[in-house]
Amino acid sequence: MNIGEAARESGVTAKMIRYYESVGLLAPKGRTESGYRVYGIQEVHALRFIRQARRLGFLVDDIRRLLALWHDRSRASAEVKAIALQHVAELDQRIAELTQMRDTLKHLAAHCHGDERPDCPIIERLADLTPEAHTVEA
Repeated sequence: MNIGEAARESGVTAKMIRYYESVGLLAPKGRTESGYRVYGIQEVHALRFIRQARRLGFLVDDIRRLLALWHDRSRASAEVKAIALQHVAELDQRIAELTQMRDTLKHLAAHCHGDERPDCPIIERLADLTPEAHTVEA
């Protein structure tokens, strides 16, 4: 199948398929005499795997490792679990950072009058270059 058909079958855009090839998640495909890439069912399965891993937020390097483990039938599931748990820890960190951002913005918005006056703690905080100004004031 061509790249358009592989895209439809896998749910991954043709642009992303080319990207995954360029970063080594998908092996470069052979081409027809007219220069079209040719994909098979194995590539479609790999693309679906990649799509699902991306939905879970895995980065390219982790997906590369997971793909290698997926293809290695003698793998230890402990390796897969370690990658997943590391990702969970990274997600927890990002959630904490996002929560802090939200709380800071809520606090600033609550203290902004939102009227015709120019005074605004949101603008003041954004303009403050001191590091301690960027922590949550709950």
